[in-house]
Amino acid sequence: MSDSIRQSIAEMRQDYRAGTLTPADLADSPIDQFAKWFDEAIKSQIREPNAMTLCTLGEDGIPNARTVLMKDFSDQGVTFYTNYGSRKGREIAAHPGASVLFFWKELERQVHVRGQVGKTSTADSESYFFSRPYDARIGAWASQQSRKIPGRKWLEDRVAELEAKYPDDGTPNCVPLPDFWGGYRLEPVTVEFWQGQPGRKHDRFVYSLEGADWSISRLSP
Repeated sequence: MSDSIRQSIAEMRQDYRAGTLTPADLADSPIDQFAKWFDEAIKSQIREPNAMTLCTLGEDGIPNARTVLMKDFSDQGVTFYTNYGSRKGREIAAHPGASVLFFWKELERQVHVRGQVGKTSTADSESYFFSRPYDARIGAWASQQSRKIPGRKWLEDRVAELEAKYPDDGTPNCVPLPDFWGGYRLEPVTVEFWQGQPGRKHDRFVYSLEGADWSISRLSP
């Protein structure tokens, strides 16, 4: 990397001025506050506002991060779906503590959720799986997620075999739910809301679960 590129990277910065966040703006519940911000992200026509970075502890002790899609949020937590045998699935099985981060750069906002992860019910997994397009359901069967494969042709051949086994007849359950695939729900213990401010004087508030109640604290930027 050239010195000029290094210098240009060092000089990259934005002065955030899209909004503010005050105690008066905050809902009593972090889920209600998240719902408010998520609705505003949708109305702002942000592409994939439900995209979030999921961080889990690697089997080698080094954290791993990847972008996944949130498929539900409620008082019980944030839900996403994946292959249970994937790297993230193996890591969650070994260390169920995890975090997710939403970054809506157009609104100059972040939401950081930390907590414990557990599997959703089979009924929840079936309900979501059968709502997916046919090719996505086949893809769930075809992928040995995170495992090494010989090449692209191996994947395409596997898809063709599964399409022959489970032809698309237009019904939701023409492709059954794999026993190695389903949902996880991250139950929050802390939820932080970050709103960018000029001069790096950002507004940060964290909700912390204390017993059955949430406390709210302002954090230094």
